[in-house]
Amino acid sequence: MALSTLSRKEKEKAIHRLLIQAPPGEFVNAFDDLCLLIRDEKLMHHQGECAGHLHCQKYSLPLCIDGNAVLLSHHNVMGDRFFDYQSKLSFKYDLLQNQLKDIQSHGILRNEAEYLRNVVLCALKLYVNDHYPAGNCNVLRKTIHRKEFLIACIEDHSYNAGAFWNGLWKSKWIFQVYPFLTQITGRMFVQAHFFKSVNLHLQIAKDLKESLEVVNQAQLALSFARLVEEQENRFQMAVLEELQDLSSQALRGILRRDLPVTRTLIDWQRILADLTLVMYPKLGYVIYSRSVLCNWII
Repeated sequence: MALSTLSRKEKEKAIHRLLIQAPPGEFVNAFDDLCLLIRDEKLMHHQGECAGHLHCQKYSLPLCIDGNAVLLSHHNVMGDRFFDYQSKLSFKYDLLQNQLKDIQSHGILRNEAEYLRNVVLCALKLYVNDHYPAGNCNVLRKTIHRKEFLIACIEDHSYNAGAFWNGLWKSKWIFQVYPFLTQITGRMFVQAHFFKSVNLHLQIAKDLKESLEVVNQAQLALSFARLVEEQENRFQMAVLEELQDLSSQALRGILRRDLPVTRTLIDWQRILADLTLVMYPKLGYVIYSRSVLCNWII
């Protein structure tokens, strides 16, 4: 369907749907490409702000405020703003311009949950600094039905558009502050996008639940960091094994026809050049060269 035949509301839905599907690290590229198609600056700016706000939450976009890492997620959203417990600031974030806006200061109640949050954050930072090349982590507080929860978030990414791939690792851990025993709910997530000569998206996630005994704040923080380390190491090994098991049989299983899988890059330019020589020889008739046919198969 041509863009000119769409109503404004249909255009808004289409733009929003395409932008929120942008892989991590590629939102601005997707926005710029759509701008060339839509050619409506006001419409694109509005939809870019809305979709960018959701994109930040979806992929735990990292920021640095006052020297501390801040991970944007739906857990620290305040309407169209985000809140950082460490700096006690709320702000709007413009993903397209990579800019903080309308920064405001807030107060935080210094209760037992806030002290535990700081202790857990210190233990988690030690783990992240030791295991991630450029990892970020944050611990948030949330009160639900008068019950205090801590949400620990970890993120690391490598965006390498020059090599035609982007990758993201993130995990989230939620637990309630109980006197003697707490249950931890975790989710680990990996996403990669390869776009050199092929458009390949890879997403792997795992959910889990574990319990930890609570003796004191220091013990809980250290036990939690050890639990995260153990589970993420297991998940990483499982991901590597799964990728190794992605053999030609597995690839054929998702294809409608049985096709040969060579795991090699086809040189189409060379094939086209050889075809020209075969189909249009100087003598004026077709010559089927055995060497050329072999080149197509190699």
